Amino acid sequence: MSDGAISQTREPHAERDASSTTPVALSVKPHRRASSALSTSPPIMPDSGPLLDTYGRVHSDLRISITDRCNLRCVYCMSEDMQFQPREQLLSFDELERVARVARDLGVTSIRLTGGEPLVRRGVVELVARLAALDFEDIALTTNATRLAPLAAPLKAAGLTRVNISCDSLRPERFASIRRRGDLATVLAAMDEAESAGLSPLKVNVVLLRGINDDEILDFARFARETGRLVRFIEFMPLDAQGEWDRERLVPGREVFDVVNAAWRIEPIDEPGRVAPAERFRFADGRGEIGLISTVTEPFCGTCNRLRLTADGSIRNCLFSDDEHSLRRLLREGCEDADIERVLRRAVWAKFPGHAINEPEFLRPHRSMSMIGG
Repeated sequence: MSDGAISQTREPHAERDASSTTPVALSVKPHRRASSALSTSPPIMPDSGPLLDTYGRVHSDLRISITDRCNLRCVYCMSEDMQFQPREQLLSFDELERVARVARDLGVTSIRLTGGEPLVRRGVVELVARLAALDFEDIALTTNATRLAPLAAPLKAAGLTRVNISCDSLRPERFASIRRRGDLATVLAAMDEAESAGLSPLKVNVVLLRGINDDEILDFARFARETGRLVRFIEFMPLDAQGEWDRERLVPGREVFDVVNAAWRIEPIDEPGRVAPAERFRFADGRGEIGLISTVTEPFCGTCNRLRLTADGSIRNCLFSDDEHSLRRLLREGCEDADIERVLRRAVWAKFPGHAINEPEFLRPHRSMSMIGG
């Protein structure tokens, strides 16, 4: 673990093991691992079996960022003068495929392609086909959808399972203002194309910003009811490139629930054992559902099963940690698969109990979301 790694903590109550319903007690003291507080002998990292951390969480989901570039400049993500990495520093398709294969052999079953905007990288259909040949259970992609319409059918044919589409306003002028590029009509048309191609269920990601688009909560809830698409309301996170995140601009998930429930009664969808960032709620009359991703106000760290590979080849065990484990140098120096496995295991084993956003010790990550991969 790097000397510059930040500590992560979790709310002071037990969480659930990602692979069972057994409560896992997590440390509430910042900058301390639960094991070191209880024993003079730290646990030994396993050298076989699934990717397990010291808190019992099994990691089966790998988020792969394939580029840090994007054709938009969303106000909560990128600055207008964003500086991108030289292309030679990004992992090649051969390198990405190799890491994915090793991860699969360690129990990773789900892949999500992210960015930046993954569809701006040339050859993305080929990459999907190569990953699909590795026989993952699920291969998904998160996109701003500005380039999705003509690629939807080829991506599906290559083996893509589904897409998440970012859309922060249903009002054209406001959409353009938030995104600073692109247009709403293109994104809505891409949603239709994605569904026609069989990329479903289609999820629509909405980042809410106080005073900017929080008056559209019911508009998006109605959109979910009318289209059958799962609209997921996401809290504004401290991962913007400008470094201007302000808790006052955050719209808590509980507030979204209250607003929607007052208009149409919603009820939780019970999914025992399911590990996912979103709480799902169905409309009581059966017309669709919404999701709440309350990363800041109601962290779900205790069941986190995600690992991230940045576009430039670093493994991160948490969005909000600066603890990175580089694979690029090893890959380009002719390493063995066992070396890749060792880095993946070490990254997971070093994971802290939570992201510490609500703790005084929290430090903003040096990298923004587009540089990490969502």
